Amino acid sequence: MAEQQPADKAALVSEIRRRFVAEQLPGKSDKYDSRDVERLQQDDLLVENYLIWRHDVMDDTLKMIDESFQWRKQYAVNDLTESVLPKWLFDTGALYLHGYDKEGYKLFWFRVKCHTKDPKVLSEKKKFVAFWLEHYNRRDHGKPLTVVFDMAETGISQIDLDFVRFIINCFQDYYPNFLTKIVIFEMPWIMNAAFKIVKSWLGPEAVNMLKFTNKNDVQVYINAEYLPLHMGGTDTFKFSYPPLVDDDFQTPLCENGPIASEDENENKEEIEADSKETTDSNEEQSLNPKKVSFVEQISKPEENDKTDSKAKNARKTLTTFKGPLLHISPAEELYFGSKETGEKKCLIVLTNVTKNIVAFKVRTTAPEKYRVKPSNSSCEPGTSLDIVVSLHGGFLASLHDRFLIMAAEMDQASGAGASELAQFWKEVPRNKVMEHRLRCHVVENSKPSTLTLKENSFIPAKTNEDLHLQLTQLLQVNKRLQEQIDCCIWFQQITVVLALLLVAMAAFSFYLLHTQQS
Repeated sequence: MAEQQPADKAALVSEIRRRFVAEQLPGKSDKYDSRDVERLQQDDLLVENYLIWRHDVMDDTLKMIDESFQWRKQYAVNDLTESVLPKWLFDTGALYLHGYDKEGYKLFWFRVKCHTKDPKVLSEKKKFVAFWLEHYNRRDHGKPLTVVFDMAETGISQIDLDFVRFIINCFQDYYPNFLTKIVIFEMPWIMNAAFKIVKSWLGPEAVNMLKFTNKNDVQVYINAEYLPLHMGGTDTFKFSYPPLVDDDFQTPLCENGPIASEDENENKEEIEADSKETTDSNEEQSLNPKKVSFVEQISKPEENDKTDSKAKNARKTLTTFKGPLLHISPAEELYFGSKETGEKKCLIVLTNVTKNIVAFKVRTTAPEKYRVKPSNSSCEPGTSLDIVVSLHGGFLASLHDRFLIMAAEMDQASGAGASELAQFWKEVPRNKVMEHRLRCHVVENSKPSTLTLKENSFIPAKTNEDLHLQLTQLLQVNKRLQEQIDCCIWFQQITVVLALLLVAMAAFSFYLLHTQQS
């Protein structure tokens, strides 16, 4: 189907709203949540997604809006919060959002082995699914995601077709244009018959979204960095239930422009501190000339070279979120040190992958804690830009702190000065803005392999988790080798037995032949 022109899209959106008010609203207003009705009238992207999901067929689109709005009112989706859901649902770790697929879409994990079929709590589990989908929908404004059904170690007690059908219906009927693909990992043979039933619930397009995988081919869709160990990946992430923070992002301290004087003062303090250190070191060298040897003078550039090479290696090990406008490193977490370890600065690297200037802003849920330089600027086409995030004063990083990076493409004619950027952000449509979130990770006793800034240098190091991961991988390789050896030994034994049987049969045949001749 040819792509709709903007004027055509606007006309379709307007017609959908007109028909909804004229045909659906009068007799069913009590069956809808007024907040959903208001959002339909204001959010063009929402209406466009409904149209896309129903191929611009007006009657089908109105039917989907009607059914989804009634469902949202029935499940009180707009009022679903952590406080109205049982805590044990979070503790099971059966459902969570984590990582990205190769196309940059968020992963929605359903670990089937953590689910037990129980009709008594099915209603609560359905609300739990709706809670996660709505949480993501509000946070990322309807950006599609990829569903992963991790069916490793799944038994008959985890098979719950009613629950699976509900999840499918959520994407098919209630959340338009919200699904990119369904990755099914290691579906057990006992589920073959059940999935024939599941396929009958899906349309032909949805069936094409099903991707059946195992450890050998799952990385066609998801990189190893976001796959757990049992799926052949390197991700040691384990979901645990922290309070989900509200995304109340605000402008951090030291945004370029409003608090320029503070930046200047801090720069002066840093320059003065650096010059003082240089003076002290020069005085020490003049007082102790015998201690400064030719070997020491050579070792310093060598150390610098090592530091530079480590910095390059650190960059290579970073995970990268590949968005349509910017590639962002790291992809998910900023690592800060605890009070003992002392790292107070982190680096975010933005790479413009478009042919135009990209404006960006950085916001945070804890603006009083952090200084971000720059926090409101632009990135030229094909270039990379470093953003330094540092803790302010005596504050410490928290696991609940979040950062939001907003980016939008600018016209070539637009300027990139402070006034032009301010005007640009006032006028840019919401659906043209790329958003990506980062959370904070506090390193207690060891340093992660990421970009942390301390004393103006990169300090990558291996953590206990890295060593544990390598050990686990070695054990897995060793186990596979042992299995192959056992298989070879078994095959060899079978071969020897067969050979002995053939020799015995040949000897017996010669004996019979000899007996008959005599």
